[in-house]
Amino acid sequence: MRLFAIRDYRHLFSAQVIALFGTGLATVALALLAYDLAGPKAGAVLGTALTIKMVLYVIIAPLAAAYVDRIPRRAFLVTLDVLRAGVVLGLPFVTEIWQIYVLIALLQAASAAFTPTFQAVIPDIVTDKDAYTRALSASQVAYTMESLLSPVLAAVALSFMTFNWLFAGTSAGFIVSAVLVLSTRIPNARLSAHTKAWDRAGAGIRTFIRTPRLRGIMALNLVVAAAGSIVIVNTVNYVRDELGGSQTDVSWMLAASGGGTLLTALILPRVLNRVSERTVMITGALVLVAGTAGAVILTATGATTYLGTALVWAVIGGGMALIVTPTGRVLRASVEPNRIPEVFAAQFSLSHLAWLLTYPIAGSIGTSLGFTTTWIILAVLAVLGAVTAVALWPRTDTGEIEAPARPGRVTPEPRDLAEAEAAQGTLAACQCASTRTA
Repeated sequence: MRLFAIRDYRHLFSAQVIALFGTGLATVALALLAYDLAGPKAGAVLGTALTIKMVLYVIIAPLAAAYVDRIPRRAFLVTLDVLRAGVVLGLPFVTEIWQIYVLIALLQAASAAFTPTFQAVIPDIVTDKDAYTRALSASQVAYTMESLLSPVLAAVALSFMTFNWLFAGTSAGFIVSAVLVLSTRIPNARLSAHTKAWDRAGAGIRTFIRTPRLRGIMALNLVVAAAGSIVIVNTVNYVRDELGGSQTDVSWMLAASGGGTLLTALILPRVLNRVSERTVMITGALVLVAGTAGAVILTATGATTYLGTALVWAVIGGGMALIVTPTGRVLRASVEPNRIPEVFAAQFSLSHLAWLLTYPIAGSIGTSLGFTTTWIILAVLAVLGAVTAVALWPRTDTGEIEAPARPGRVTPEPRDLAEAEAAQGTLAACQCASTRTA
């Protein structure tokens, strides 16, 4: 089955790409807006804004998953896109730091409901495993191309306009995304396996707690957040104040991290056909530990060069892709089809709970104690996460779907393709999840 021959997937993928590029432009613009308002304290402002984002993601995503089977998903996604477009248009008019926090809260509340709902839609549209594997690759390439090209586009745009205009590009992206989502035929969600809303909200998290491989993923979330915070929060101050760079240089350094992610994404599909998800993701944790150590060495030794920084940023980008890309396959293989929204929402919240810990460290401590001390703390957290993941996710994990919670429910097909073909002659599905918002 040709993936892009599926009209509804093609439209949804296009909506994802356009919204991602708009969000990428806003990420660069937000960092520059924080620097414009707070100067050397921009890292603390950006860290606080991102902390607000994480709090909302942790709280709202499970609640959205609890109620999503009660509302039309297409109308819900379109409404959230329009809301985000309107909020972003207000950011260029911000004159006080507290106004950034209010608008970011509104924007991320909508994103916290949008992203897990959008992720859970794809399994209902693309049902063939081979097509899902290509969807996994395509989705990750979309994320990585955005990471690579958005800063480049921002750098080009900033050469002839102010950063405030980048917010207009973000708003336009959300509107186009809404139109494309409106043009698709999105089925309503399957009824949840749980009848009470609060049971639904907590069901995915309980699944994580009792499933060894998912406990391993929780630890890996900390590794991703510890390394990623260095890039996301500290790049603007590091490039502007330590390297003496310009606004455009900030964009190019972010693009270096995106380049590492893109290169990894292009290699991963073939690797995942031959190597287990556990092996790939643990390798990603080791790469991120090396990346955080490299960042510490840069500042501790005074070797703060553009080339050295770009190499470390690229390593961090590649390590994040090694962990984030296979996560959806593991989630999809761990539960029954009618519980997919629960575990995707749980992963969305739990992964952002890790960012909730690391963003304030990178922002506040980075501002008060400097980059070296801050990055040592984040490197230690990355090591702890990697060691914990190895301990919690046993090598002997077969990857089978956990047993149904209640008798009489149809047991889903095994994750392994060969077993699935022998047992039922059908193909299992996989879904890509990411720590970036669409």
